[in-house]
Amino acid sequence: MMLRIKRVPTVVSNYQKEDGNEVSRRGGGCGRNCLQNCCLQDACLPLYAFKKVDSIVSEKKGVGVFEYDKGEPPVAFLDSLLLGEWEDRVQRGLFRYDVTACETKVIPGQHGFIAQLNEGRHLKKRPTEFRVDKVLQPFDGNKFNFTKVGQEEVLFQFGASEDGEVQFFPNAPIDPENSPSMVAINVSPIEYGHVLLIPRVLDCLPQRIDCDSFMLAIYMAAEAGNPYFRLGYNSLGAFATINHLHFQAYYLAVPFPIEKAPTKEITTSDGGVKISELVNYPVRGLVFEGGNALLDLSNGVSDACICLQENNIPYNVLIADCGNRIFLLPQCYAEKQALGEVSPELLDTQVNPAVWEISGHMVLKRKKDYEEASEENAWRLLAEVSLSEERFQEVTALIFEAISYRSCLIGTDSENLLEDVNVEHQLVEEVNAINESSHQAMVTGNQDCLVLH
Repeated sequence: MMLRIKRVPTVVSNYQKEDGNEVSRRGGGCGRNCLQNCCLQDACLPLYAFKKVDSIVSEKKGVGVFEYDKGEPPVAFLDSLLLGEWEDRVQRGLFRYDVTACETKVIPGQHGFIAQLNEGRHLKKRPTEFRVDKVLQPFDGNKFNFTKVGQEEVLFQFGASEDGEVQFFPNAPIDPENSPSMVAINVSPIEYGHVLLIPRVLDCLPQRIDCDSFMLAIYMAAEAGNPYFRLGYNSLGAFATINHLHFQAYYLAVPFPIEKAPTKEITTSDGGVKISELVNYPVRGLVFEGGNALLDLSNGVSDACICLQENNIPYNVLIADCGNRIFLLPQCYAEKQALGEVSPELLDTQVNPAVWEISGHMVLKRKKDYEEASEENAWRLLAEVSLSEERFQEVTALIFEAISYRSCLIGTDSENLLEDVNVEHQLVEEVNAINESSHQAMVTGNQDCLVLH
């Protein structure tokens, strides 16, 4: 049986059609100044060429920054380039609404879930059917994809420097033969600076993680050098609606609840990557951090993502702490929704729990839900997203088996690793049971909300 859900697709570009399909373009230019061959001749966009480095230096306050051998970068990546260009698009009226006017508050409670009232993202449009039982689907050029956005929605090209030093070119040609990665605005932003990172946009890659694209996302997080600028990824079946490879990112100067959640270490790879499990959090997940080199961290997480994809398990990823800490979150909400296993009360909120919601930033579309937002309600929704403890153990075993193929782990082999994982899960389950009882007692307390906007 094919599983589908109906939802209103998020409009990320002003060139996105309601039904997600577009007619074929005629040659000689489509008049939209898009990223297809019809409009690319002599096209130029800014290019930020980052320096490939092996590690990120952590400062006292936990801010990860690149250590440059010679001087400062030619342009401040986050403040001047990314946010500066984003503000320019605000002035040019390219966004569908002013996200800075959206009400936001920290919900009272131990975890500090963040609620935002974003009525602008809820369109009076007919819902579209999305298949949610197939994580890997072929790219379909007839549907909306990022080659169809206007060049004015693209902020800059983003790629590795050829000479080993950071470079910035304000007006660099677009090379169709060497498909560039690009950073573009999301015209339906969740927060300030909401952008899309689109790896090798002209190659028309489907929404699936590979080692190179994930490394690019880590470089972007590290280049930003600010822990409040995070990247996220949604697989198909985990509320990605555009089957064209992309990450999302935005700036929010508040800690995410998932970043504050306690963890239980499972193991450390021979590349120095510590792998832990979230504890006392409504969604079960793994945390990858550290590593002797950025490549060790990137390979560990991308191997895990590829494993989930190949086993048809939907998942979300949060890249935090300037690329030093990464959360991997398999989920099953859309599957439950398609099977009719989600309560009407939760469905009525029309919240699609993707990476940002799972991380604790609840984007609400109804004023009623915003006014009644509580830690108990947020917890109840996210608990429906999580895999069961038994299923999570099975999925974790698959992940560690996949990771063990790339690198042997310290002091153990694959068989011993899986045994260690099972022991750790038993301990985590006991801790979760204790914490759950204290959580139920805690949510009955009342505090005043801290209003952010």
